[in-house]
Amino acid sequence: MSVNDTRYTDNYVWNKQVYHRLKLSLSLGLRRQIFIAVCDDLSLRNQVAAHLHSTLAYPLAQVLHHSDNEPEASTPAYPRIVTLRLNLTDPNPILQINQWLTKYPPPLVGGNSDSPGNPMPIPTFQIVGVELLTRQPVAIQRLFLQYLRLIEQYSSNPELNRCLESSLLLWVPRPWLYAIKQSAPQFWQYRTGVFAFAGEPTPVNPIQLSPEPLPKEQPSDIKDLKELDNLNDLERSLISESPQESELDLAKSLPVQDDGQSQEQLLQPAQAVELELIQSDSPEQNGAATNSTLLSTPFTLSHISNELSEVILSTINNLSNEGTEEEKEARVFVEEIEQLHAQQASSEDLTVAYQNLGNLYRQKIEEGHTTVENLMVAIMAYQEAITYDENSPQVPDILNDLGNMYWMLHRIPTNSEESQSYIEQGIQFYSLALRFISPDTHTDIYARIQSNLGTAYGDLARYTNPADNWRKAVYAYNEALCYRTSAAEASKYASSQNNLGTGYWHLAQYEQPIIHLQDAIASYNLALAYYSADSEPLKYGMIQNNIGTAHWNLAQYEQPKENLQLAFAAYQEALKYRTPASLPVGCATTQNNLGTAYWHSANLAETPLEQKQDLLKNSIEAYDEALALAHSLGEATLSFDLFATHNNLGLAYYQLATENLGVRDKGTVSQYLEAALDNHLQALEGFQHHPETYQATLDYITKTVRAFHDKLGIQGQNLALSKVPGKLLTEIMPNL
Repeated sequence: MSVNDTRYTDNYVWNKQVYHRLKLSLSLGLRRQIFIAVCDDLSLRNQVAAHLHSTLAYPLAQVLHHSDNEPEASTPAYPRIVTLRLNLTDPNPILQINQWLTKYPPPLVGGNSDSPGNPMPIPTFQIVGVELLTRQPVAIQRLFLQYLRLIEQYSSNPELNRCLESSLLLWVPRPWLYAIKQSAPQFWQYRTGVFAFAGEPTPVNPIQLSPEPLPKEQPSDIKDLKELDNLNDLERSLISESPQESELDLAKSLPVQDDGQSQEQLLQPAQAVELELIQSDSPEQNGAATNSTLLSTPFTLSHISNELSEVILSTINNLSNEGTEEEKEARVFVEEIEQLHAQQASSEDLTVAYQNLGNLYRQKIEEGHTTVENLMVAIMAYQEAITYDENSPQVPDILNDLGNMYWMLHRIPTNSEESQSYIEQGIQFYSLALRFISPDTHTDIYARIQSNLGTAYGDLARYTNPADNWRKAVYAYNEALCYRTSAAEASKYASSQNNLGTGYWHLAQYEQPIIHLQDAIASYNLALAYYSADSEPLKYGMIQNNIGTAHWNLAQYEQPKENLQLAFAAYQEALKYRTPASLPVGCATTQNNLGTAYWHSANLAETPLEQKQDLLKNSIEAYDEALALAHSLGEATLSFDLFATHNNLGLAYYQLATENLGVRDKGTVSQYLEAALDNHLQALEGFQHHPETYQATLDYITKTVRAFHDKLGIQGQNLALSKVPGKLLTEIMPNL
């Protein structure tokens, strides 16, 4: 029997039968069941849900839990069914269940002195409140459907998989049943049963859906962004002590992020989800039960899927013919698709029309309108295009664009689980695109997709399996370079070499550091050959900074003196172009890197004392420059830890004052120790919520106060203690 068009002559009898079938299904206690209960009458829904809860939640009066300490203690029964109201801010039912289970884990029963016992079964969860999504912005509605689509990913995630060990009962009104069936086929195919209750729909006051733009990424290198606008592909520079310049190929460049990560901030990956290209059915017309979230407007979309219709309408603020040129253009594309459907046009024509719609929204995104709605329209339009003609020669390009859209979606601020799922989906589309082409016949697009795949795996490394995903990124970049020659595409070749160098650098943090760091340096040098200091000073400086960091890292494993000398040279060359005026954040980053390299060189066992003093002074000068710039930038995002730099600067001053480096004047010694103490105190303020680092810094402060006494006597110690906040004295005094 179809739930869409059921007619009931005796609602009471019907609903009673449905209730008993639903209750029986839930009471069987089967694992991994997904039930969908359909009810438009909210009053009836509330009665049935409450009755299920009261009947099934506590089948026993109580469950006794005995412990060795409290043999007579008992606790209330652990529920067998839990009712949760959907979180409308972040409508992820699986995450809500996981949060509940984290807070109330199944208790152990049957324990004794020899065994802790066994955990009780995970409850069944019934989720209510889906109908309230109709009042939420389209972005929230899309999120809910997106979460349902990730059901396969949840089942393969060890942490979230436990949420599916019992049963899930999802209450929905009919319009949302249609939306789930059409737009979340992955979830729909996992359903165990659908239980449809009869009843008149409860009226819902319609509200206007308007797009909610999300914050755009602010590039930290505006000049670099302008240069990239001239390229056909998106060149994305993620510059750190080991920066990365990656690309996503679009018609024009999108906002880039430059100089973003510190050396220790490694990117990590996520879990793969199975990709399905589902052809969506036309929504069934059932009076008030269909299209409940569409605006009341003459601009009707009867052939385009409900979900796509809603998001399109949310992106067109002015639905009249007096709208902006962009709105008019969107209307033209949409009306063309409607006409093609009405005329039963060929699948080839529909593919082209949907691709044109996706391209229009992709262009809006490229121009900086990076909203969830625009991305979703592009994604759904491209998916529809493939659905109608999977054999189109445009399929590889469309799949690559789909990968790019999901990559962009993962960059919009959301929670980490969403970002991970989006980048995983992007990878799935890139990988699928590669199945449709041969590198011998589609050399350009093959190299482009492999390069994009490398970037996506590098981003995925931020979330999970960093070593494995950086390994995949390195493979993809190498594969791209097999078909991207310097003669044909010098700029893209150089970009891929830089990306490959960054991939090797990250991989060196997990395995074979010497080999991978040497490979990173080789790739950076190959990239450098194609960047002119005169025509592209910021890119040239960026790669010099990368080379310096790779040599600094390599110095930790072999030939420290030689590699640190090469690091000095590279950083100093980078600073000719990464200046406070041209790139203040990048300049501060490189100065900080240079200070660290000088400090390490000063502390090599083979460094003579006379050179050590000069190296420490050079380190102090570089750190001072980095900190001065950093403090002047205010809220600007730094690529290094400001408080760690203060700590490092304090250590350099401490060494100058306390080690036998020829500093004998008490005034100079006092000056150095005061600078050391001041920097350690500033660092301590930033480490309030990092216990281990806080304690280490407190130890530095104690050592510095002792040095005041050793070098300057009791007067020196009193001077030091006068600078220490009173709240710290009780921690320091016992150790003096």
